[in-house]
Amino acid sequence: MTKKRILFSGYAKVHFVCFFPVYQQLRNDPEIDIYLSGGFKSTDGDDVSFSVDGFYDDFDVDHSKVLSAAETKNMDFDVLVCAHLSDALFPRSANRTVQIFHGVSFKNLAVREKALRYDYLCLPGQYHAEQYRKQGLIRSDASTALLTGFPKTDLLMALKDQPRQLVENLGLDPALPTLLFAPTGDKHNSLEIMGKAVIDALVGDGRWNLMVKPHDHPKRDTNWFSKLASREGPRMKLLHDFDIAPALASADLLLTDASSVALEYTLLDRPMIFLDTPKLFEKLKKRAPALDLETYGRKLGKIVEGPESIVEAVESSLADPSTEAAIRRQAAEHLFHRPGAASERIAKVVRHAAGLEPSLPEDVERVSTD
Repeated sequence: MTKKRILFSGYAKVHFVCFFPVYQQLRNDPEIDIYLSGGFKSTDGDDVSFSVDGFYDDFDVDHSKVLSAAETKNMDFDVLVCAHLSDALFPRSANRTVQIFHGVSFKNLAVREKALRYDYLCLPGQYHAEQYRKQGLIRSDASTALLTGFPKTDLLMALKDQPRQLVENLGLDPALPTLLFAPTGDKHNSLEIMGKAVIDALVGDGRWNLMVKPHDHPKRDTNWFSKLASREGPRMKLLHDFDIAPALASADLLLTDASSVALEYTLLDRPMIFLDTPKLFEKLKKRAPALDLETYGRKLGKIVEGPESIVEAVESSLADPSTEAAIRRQAAEHLFHRPGAASERIAKVVRHAAGLEPSLPEDVERVSTD
C-alpha cells in the first residue's frame, strides 16, 4: 500500500500549535505519512528565507520527517495543510491544499482573496463564514468552504472545568484570583505602550496573580522576556509556552488589546479587559479591510485607556463577572462550530482531501454561496 503524503508547513510556532492536535489525530494513521517543513522566517531586503533548524524542537513530533523548505520545493505531496495564507512555503506540487487558520480575530486579516489559493477552507464557525460571504469570497468556482471548528480550542474546552494546575506549577498562590495579560503582536500593542506600568500596578496591588504571555512573533523584534524578567516574582510570572490554552483556562480574567485570544476566551465565559491602543487600531483600519469592531470587538469586556484605571477595572470585573456575559455567550456560539472536537473533524477533512474518505464528516457543514 502506498501511503498518502501529507505536508504541514508554517513559519511561526503558533502555526504548528494550531495544527498539532490534528497531527496527533493523524500521526498513527497507517495510510498516511506526515511531513513537517517551514521554519523561522528571515527577511533581507526582497529575499525571504526559512530555517527549520530547531523549529519543531518544542513539539512531540517525528523529527525524521522534518524537511527544509528547500527540500520540499523538489517534492510532491497529496495534501498540503497550512495555518497561514502565504504560498512561500508551498512544495513543488500538492494535489489538494487545506487551510486551517491560526487565529480567530475581529481583525479578520484572514478574510481576503489570497485564502482562495487553498482548495479547502476549514472555517472556525458561522461568524467567519458570514465574513467570507460578505467579502464575496464564497463562490462556486473557488475554494470549498467548510464549518469545522477551530482545533486550537479543543484543549481549551478539555481544560475548561479542570483544576487550574498551571497556577500552582508556576509558583503562584492558588488561593488568589489569576489574571492573564496576553497582547497582540502588532506594532503599538498594549505591552509596548503601557505594559510595564500595567504590570507594576497589578503586582503592586497584591490581591491577584498575574501571568504575562508576550506574543510569540511580534512585528517588532523585542525580547519581552528579557525586558520583563526583573518584574517576575511571587505575584507575576512570564509564560514561555507556545500554546496559550492552559493559561486561558487558568485565568479568572483576561487582559488584552486586539489579540485573537479574546475571542477564544469567550468559550470560558469569564470577564476580560481591553487595554486601549488607538494607534494600533488606526493602523489596522488601513490594512485590514474586514476589521469588525461592531459585531463583537471590544464589546466583550471593559475598555481601559491607561494604567491608572487598571486596578479599579480588574476589581469591578471580578466583583461582577456577569456584566458582559450575554454577548460573550452569543459570540462563543457564533464564532465556534461545535467546540471541542474540531481536530477530529479536520483530520477527516485531510483524509478526504487525500482520497481516503469518500465524503466529508457528517458534523462538517459546507458553506453555501447564498
